[in-house]
Amino acid sequence: MASLGRTTLRTHRCGELRATHAGERVTLGGWVHRRRDLGGLIFVDLRDREGLVQVAFGPDAASPEVLRLAGGLTPETVVIVEGEVKRRPAGQANPEMPTGEVEVRAATLRVVGPAEVPVIPVARGKGETMANEDLRLRHRHLDLRRPELYRNLELRHRLLQRTRATLSAQGFLELETPILTKPTPEGARDYLVPSRVYPGEFFALPQSPQIYKQLLMVSGYDRYFQLARCFRDEDLRADRQPEFTQIDIEASFIGPEDIYAVTEAVLVALWAEAGEAVTAPFPRMPWREAMERFGVDKPDLRFGLELQDLSARIGEGSGEFLRAAVGRGERIHALVAPGGAALSRKDLDALTEDAKTMRASGLLWAKRGPDGVTGPGAKALGPLALEALQLAEGDLVLGVAGTDAVALPALGRVRLETIRRLGLAARTKHAFVWIEQFPLFERDPDTGQFAPMHHPFTAPHPDDLGLLGTAPERARSTHYDSVYNGTELGSGSIRIVDPALQQRVFDWLGIVPAEAERRFGFLLEGLKAGAPPHGGIALGFDRIAMLLAGVDSIRDVIAFPKTAQARALFEGAPTVVPQADLDVLHLKVVP
Repeated sequence: MASLGRTTLRTHRCGELRATHAGERVTLGGWVHRRRDLGGLIFVDLRDREGLVQVAFGPDAASPEVLRLAGGLTPETVVIVEGEVKRRPAGQANPEMPTGEVEVRAATLRVVGPAEVPVIPVARGKGETMANEDLRLRHRHLDLRRPELYRNLELRHRLLQRTRATLSAQGFLELETPILTKPTPEGARDYLVPSRVYPGEFFALPQSPQIYKQLLMVSGYDRYFQLARCFRDEDLRADRQPEFTQIDIEASFIGPEDIYAVTEAVLVALWAEAGEAVTAPFPRMPWREAMERFGVDKPDLRFGLELQDLSARIGEGSGEFLRAAVGRGERIHALVAPGGAALSRKDLDALTEDAKTMRASGLLWAKRGPDGVTGPGAKALGPLALEALQLAEGDLVLGVAGTDAVALPALGRVRLETIRRLGLAARTKHAFVWIEQFPLFERDPDTGQFAPMHHPFTAPHPDDLGLLGTAPERARSTHYDSVYNGTELGSGSIRIVDPALQQRVFDWLGIVPAEAERRFGFLLEGLKAGAPPHGGIALGFDRIAMLLAGVDSIRDVIAFPKTAQARALFEGAPTVVPQADLDVLHLKVVP
């Protein structure tokens, strides 16, 4: 079989040579990874995207001029070598290299890309640390030469192709939607693009293709997908990017079950592409149950430590402040951590601060030792609550009092930190779950006004339509999230198709008809033309690639990422633009 790396300048890629190539004459092109001089012999590890191979320069095959050139090679210089593939002598094979059984005895050497000493090293010895991330992002062309980054990006390529193949096999059409679109904020700020032709008017880069994919359903393209580039000017977070890729899916004449099945087929295929076998269907869990059991709407089901409601057990013998909390209609939630009594006071203080960052007033704790239950939480909870917990020796109980909006997320955060601090072993490797039946609305904590839990085009749950007129805060939605090991992979919903119902939802959000027309008029016009029942989902592709590559940062699966401060260090963006260029766009920067 011919090498896929064959060109007019080379016959093979470095990393593809094996013992079966022994005796062949080959021409290779690549980068000098390392050079070792051993008297009259010079060894060079030559690298390309496929991997490394050892090239030997010796007087048996190479001329004195070739040996002189080889002796002066510097790291990252690009060369073309020609020689014969030989099996390495007995005992000299390198089992850590796929090409470790062979070497190339070079006869010719041509330097085609002289290199200065690299600012950051590409080749690292055992125990050597990498340069800091900002320096690596500033010199990304060197950082991308690292074999581990190549493996990540090669996996990303395969995941993209597997996504396309899986959805195409199910009758989905890959359709592109505009990048220059109308500003319609979806919870984050838009990136605006000024129009040169229409002074004072702006395009926006899409936060998602949401409205366009709904219009495609209105237009009869009943199965759409796109590997969509999206842009969100969000507040800075450690592992988010201002531009990202999502697997965007929409289909018509469907219900949630249909979207679940399509999504599960994609995820099972992607995990298989990465060498992991998972099975569908995935379990489902209502949002309320997830919050009650785990304190979070993206629960990590690989571990236990489920939350318990102790409110009914707070009474005589409990602390006054807990009885007062129950009297105000608040609840007391707790979790039991087996072996948690081993945590130090420093650990418990840190867990208390974790609870406080989620607006809790504090954290109750007590430990069961050989002499009984001790700690400040023991007296506060009282005998009835402790009896219900059934603590074994070595157990730790952690509790939070407050409204559900405060206590559940606070204890959910504490649960995850407790798992981390104890180093608990996971009960399973892969834990997928669908979280469904989210609330349709949530209260803005600052204004008290209703806001959409996700976006304003999500259909109410059909059983809760009657609540829209009487108790909208109790209405559930048809929204659903795909969650894996405590990480949200994507969100979706069934959409509103009745223009009158859409306006009722807008009314509760304070969006009057004139504003709805201004912001979403082209969608409303499409719905009035006759819309089929439809829905979809958007999966975070960068996040999926990160999980399957086994890395901790999405920047390690993106070729040219931004920093956590939303800066592109390699090209130096964003940057100041001369006023003359701004004049063409009718713009002026105000200090």
